[in-house]
Amino acid sequence: MNARAPQRRSNPPPPPGLLVVDKPGGWTSHDVVGKARRLVGTRKVGHAGTLDPMATGVLVLGVERATKLLGHLALDTKTYLATIRLGAATTTDDAEGEVVSTADASAIADDAVDTEVAALTGDLSQVPSTVSAIKVDGRRAYERVRAGEEVTLPARPVHVGRFDVLARRREGEGLELDVLVDCSSGTYVRALARDLGAGLGVGGHLTALRRTRVGPFTLAHARTVDELVAEADGEAGRAGLSLDLDAATGTAFPRRDVDAAQAADLAHGRPLPPSGGPGTTAVFGPDGHVVGLVADTEGRARPVLVLAPAG
Repeated sequence: MNARAPQRRSNPPPPPGLLVVDKPGGWTSHDVVGKARRLVGTRKVGHAGTLDPMATGVLVLGVERATKLLGHLALDTKTYLATIRLGAATTTDDAEGEVVSTADASAIADDAVDTEVAALTGDLSQVPSTVSAIKVDGRRAYERVRAGEEVTLPARPVHVGRFDVLARRREGEGLELDVLVDCSSGTYVRALARDLGAGLGVGGHLTALRRTRVGPFTLAHARTVDELVAEADGEAGRAGLSLDLDAATGTAFPRRDVDAAQAADLAHGRPLPPSGGPGTTAVFGPDGHVVGLVADTEGRARPVLVLAPAG
């Protein structure tokens, strides 16, 4: 009689929370998710918002139950550091596209640049880049463009709260600008580069892009892929979270503490007395753990998302 082979024990799943990654250039957001799944030891990983492959910087990932949180996070504003080259327009509005026109931008006055930058600050109606991930009849715009189709995207309202020129470099017939942009979600910095060049009559495109903030999460929360790999190769055997579920919700939303009875009500999906503030609030039980998210509706704080299991 053959002895039964010993069963291999699998590691328990990681706790729920957020992993904030400093995305390297050349990686897609999906590449980072795939790597994170191996490093933290679970398939339950998703990302909040995307970054172009050429871009680097803050990418927020949800792990385990925190994936449910991603769609509710206050990620409505973002900050970027970018480099814009004036004097050439490309098919993709960035350096990865083919050059479609060139012009001498060396003589453009600083005042002219400042005037056009000011015109691209505030509430705007922006036409997204045609190689964006926006869906057109069920397919991504960039997929249609790469298939040789002509794509026209409608303008959409965006807000650019800050568009500052940090440095200027004149190189041959080109003019390079290092800029800082604070903007609403859905704003394309590539499109700002395109429109700035068009406004100055010389064309423009993006040559570098780094996201330094997504909502309340910054590079201070982020770790590089190499740092995560080194951590996973260490004694723990996997990479840890940037913020556990409690810290993540406490960072992203106003906090409300409730007693045990109200925590039990919310865990069962029942409404609470109103919070009295606008937007979404994170509710914490007497044990200090988050129970769920609520928003005031019709005189009650009604569940938006229950994060703690009943009981």
